[in-house]
Order: sequence, then structure tokens, then C-alpha cells
Amino acid sequence: MARTVLTWWIPLLILQSFLLAIAFGSNEVEEEFSESLLLKPLPDRKVLAHFHFENRAPPSNSHGRHHHLFPKAISQLVQKFRVKEMELSFTQGRWNHEHWGGFDSLSSMNAKPVGVELWAVFDVPHSQVDTSWKNLTHALSGLFCASINFLESSTSYAAPTWGFGRSADKLRYGSLPREAVCTENLTPWLKLLPCRDKDGISALMNRPSVYRGFYHSQRLHLSMVDSGEEGLGSGMLLEQSLTVVLQPDTVYDGKDLQPSWSLSSLFGRKVVGKCVLAKSSNVYLQMEGLAHQALWKNEEFELSTQPDRILRENSSFLYIFNIDKSSDSEPFDLGLTWKLPSKWSCQQAPLHASRFLMGSGNERGAIAILLKATESQDKLSGRDLTNGGRCTIRANVFQIFPWYVKVYYHTLQIFVDQQQNTSGEVLKKINVSPSTDKMSSGMMEMMLELPCEVKSAAISIEYDKGFLHIDEYPPDANQGFDIPSALISFPDHHASLDFKEELSTLPLLSKFKDKSLVRSYTEVLLVPLTTPDFSMPYNVITITCTVFALYFGSLLNALRRRIGEEERFLKSKGKKTGGLKQLLSRFTAKIRGRPAESPSSESTAAAQSSVLSSKLLFKIILVAGVAATWQYFSTDK
Repeated sequence: MARTVLTWWIPLLILQSFLLAIAFGSNEVEEEFSESLLLKPLPDRKVLAHFHFENRAPPSNSHGRHHHLFPKAISQLVQKFRVKEMELSFTQGRWNHEHWGGFDSLSSMNAKPVGVELWAVFDVPHSQVDTSWKNLTHALSGLFCASINFLESSTSYAAPTWGFGRSADKLRYGSLPREAVCTENLTPWLKLLPCRDKDGISALMNRPSVYRGFYHSQRLHLSMVDSGEEGLGSGMLLEQSLTVVLQPDTVYDGKDLQPSWSLSSLFGRKVVGKCVLAKSSNVYLQMEGLAHQALWKNEEFELSTQPDRILRENSSFLYIFNIDKSSDSEPFDLGLTWKLPSKWSCQQAPLHASRFLMGSGNERGAIAILLKATESQDKLSGRDLTNGGRCTIRANVFQIFPWYVKVYYHTLQIFVDQQQNTSGEVLKKINVSPSTDKMSSGMMEMMLELPCEVKSAAISIEYDKGFLHIDEYPPDANQGFDIPSALISFPDHHASLDFKEELSTLPLLSKFKDKSLVRSYTEVLLVPLTTPDFSMPYNVITITCTVFALYFGSLLNALRRRIGEEERFLKSKGKKTGGLKQLLSRFTAKIRGRPAESPSSESTAAAQSSVLSSKLLFKIILVAGVAATWQYFSTDK
């Protein structure tokens, strides 16, 4: 009877637990992953490809999280180091602001400096921020197979306040301009994706196609999303993007036609399906400079695939393609064929920034930043009235100086339209953090307010070159030392892309719809420092070893040589061959007509041996004297 009751109760208990799990779990928000690709022809006959992946983890009130899609490695970084926001980028090549744009959301967020850039905001007390930063750099270095751990040194990072564009008192920023970017950094980055590079849009990331481009930058941005409810933790948003500028493989026929291309010609692959774990998978094609040509087949160009949706924002058209129906039998291969010549220009930032060095020699020099007006500046007149009805352009300048570049901040000079400005009308705010030798790097933040009609503005500051210890030089010291790129941001200008449509299901366009601060990075400066002759230690070691070899060799030869035995050996040898030698000497004397020489006596042999021994003794004394003199002068007093 008891066995019968038990067999009835077990299924009921299982059913009850299943229903309770459904009831309590129905209110929880699941993790979401989306993938997208944006293609954009550029005015200089190149193509921009922007891969964007977004992974969301909902808020949770539990201490430990079990993730289905969100990468566990990133979640552990957030929980262990209390990271509130973080961004890491690996970049090779420099973004061309004149031809590729500088006033749009894509360039403002993805145009990064050369090498590695890392910044993070921590949710810890002030006394623990530097410790958390050092631990984070070591963890990211092992995760992405890079030299990010070099940023742990206090001479490699800074703590900006407002010049970086984010007002956070627990922010740390570091940059490695010389870090090489290769597949060893891309492979760990792809492993954070649910489908990696095996399926979906990420399968287009063919390594040779990506790294032969003029510019490529892989970015990882992590941010915490507050839930707004008590007792519930914060959610996590991870954005991974890869921006590549490629040159289509087409033969120039002498016409002004833009090169035609397709996905298979750019990446060598086609899209054979979406990632099964992705909530949305879309491919976008953005066309700029078009008047009214919204059709996918028109007189100017033709697309190989009909788009699912077309959006318009001023003179920019966006063609949306859904790849849910693509498969191995019917792969998605978007192609663009130009029929007529077309010319357009990308919108640029109000001022174009460039940085360069002045001066010569290995003792001192100067760093200069040149701001030149662009075509976008003409549209600002009469719009940005921020200073008593006067049109002005505000620009923030953020620079980091290594400790061996000793900057004299009192030598700061500002020129507006080639005229030096000594008043405080242009320089509204400045924050300086001087460097300390071998302890911390220098930092300078400036806020400039320039009139809208300005044509050019220049900033210069002088510096002295420091001396490094021989152990502090890198292996390629004669190449020079890098100064990280300067950041120029415009706080009154924000870029956005709004197509005035409901974009809640399209994460990439929702991101572009948000206003982003217009910013641009300058060039990396290469400063030559005084380098010692690294061959001198080798020369000293070689000469010292040679002298000691001669000294000990001669000494051992003198100590172990037995002169008496050598003399007896020579006498015995002379007696055996004495008759033959006398006959030969007499025969040669008769031929030459000279008298025969008498054989040498024992006294002559003894005299020769004594002379030989005195010469040997003189050599030993001479070598010993040279060695003692060298040791005396080479020893530090």
C-alpha cells in the first residue's frame, strides 16, 4: 500500500515543481544577443564595413549568475574588479577624417587611436581605484593575448577629470601606441560571441581580408544598466564592434565610376544563415549623397538583392536586409554595381586637428596642435550662440606626456589666425598634472572657445628630453619613443542618425540614434631621445677577456715549462744528427766558397737558453703590468 502511494506522489511533486518554476521564472528577462553589419561606400573608392554585436544580461538579485549567452569571463571581471564602465580597442591604421567622415555616430564612437586604448570607471573607494586598475590590466592582458599589463605602471596611465569627455572621478585612461594588432587579439575577441566565427554574420571575418584593409579597429564596450528596483542588481550591456575599411578588388578602367563590389569579393565568403542564438540578424547598406534615388534599381546604381525595408534621413538612404532566410543552398551575397559616376563628401567635424613636433636636436623641442576649419564650420554661423550672442566653437584638448618628456607648461602659446592670443578669451579652462620622474606621467586638459569664423588655431608647448637608464630603453631604442594621441572633443556638438522610425528591434540603429560626442584623435608623435652606444659593454667585455687570456696563458706557460729538460733533449738530438749536419754544412760552404762554420759549443747553447728565459720573464711582467693597470682604471672609485 505504501509503495502504491509513493508511486502516485512522485509524479505530482515533479509536476508541482515544474509549474512553480514556470510561474516564478516567467517574470525574469532572458539574455539577448543581436548581430548586424553596416556597409557604406566611401568617397575615395573604398568600402566601410562595420560589424556590431550586442549582448545583454538582465539584472539579477543573486550573487552568482548563470549565463546562457553573456560571456562568463566578462561577467567575472565586473564582479571582481567592480567595473562600472569600460572600453578596450585594438586599432591598426589611422582614421581619415577628411574622406571617411568625422561628424557621424560611426566615426565618433569607432575612430580610435593607433595601438591599444583602455579606459575604465570603477565603483570602488578612491583608495582602491589604482589597485583595481592594475588588476584589470593584468586580467585583460591574459584574456586578449596582448601587452595590456604594461599599463599597470603609474607612468603609463592618467586620471582625467573633464577633458576626456566623461566627468568621472574614478576614471583611469591608458594607451599603448606601439602595440601590434594581429589575429592573436581577434581570436579571443571572437570567442566572446555565442556563435564565435562559425555561423552568422561573424563568419564573414576572414583573417586575410580583415588585416589587408587600410584601417581596422576592434572595440569592446562594457556598461552597467541600472534596474531601478530595490534589491535588484544592475544589468550588463556588452557591445563588440569591428570596423574595417577595405579596397574592392576591381581594375580601374579610367572612368569616374565607383568600384563595384559584393560580400564575396570583399571577404571571400557569403552569409549562409544567421546565428541561431541571435534575436535579430540584419545587414544594412548606407548610401550618402543621393537626391531622390530610393529604389534599389535606378539609373545610378543597382543592388543584387532586394531590400526588406528602406529608410531615409535627409540625403542618406538606409537599405535593410534580413538574413533569416539565407541558407547553404541560397546564401546571402549583397552586391553593389555602379552605373553612373557619383561624387559626394562626408560630413566633417567643425575643426580638423593634426599634431606635430617642432625643433631639432636631442635636447629640447616643442609640441604643436593645429586646428583648421572644415566645410562643416560654415553651417555653424548663427546657430551656436553661446557667448552673449556671439557664435563660438568650444573644443576640449586632452593630452598625456610621458615622464621623460619634461613639458614646461608656462611656455603654452595659443595662436588664432596666425595671431598670438594672450588674453583669456580663448583659453577658458585648463587643468595640468605635472609628471614625476619615473613615477607618473604628465597630463593637460584645456577648454578652448574659438569664434565660428576662425580659419586656423594653433597650440604649442615646449619640452626638454630626459635621460633614461640603460635598463629602461626598449630593444628598438633608436627608433624613438611614442607619445600617445591627443583627443580633441567638441562638447557642444553631438552626432546622431535618426531615421524617424520605430527602431526598438534594431539595436545598431538605436545606438546610432543616441547622441554621441563628436571627437577625433590626432597622430602619434615619435620623439627621438639620446641613446647610449649599446655596443660599448660588448667591447669592454671582449677586451677584458682578451687581456686575461693572454695573461693567464703566458703565466701558465712559464710555470709549467721545464727549461733543463728541453736543453738536454736538444743536446741529445744534436749528437744523433751531428755528423750529417757537419757534412751538409761543409758541402754548402764549398759550393758558396766560404769557410766551414764550427759547431756551436755548450756555452753558446747555455747563453741562448738564458736569453730565452729572460725574454719570457719580460713578457710575463709586461702582461701582468697591463692587466693591473686596466683593472685599476676600470674599477669605479
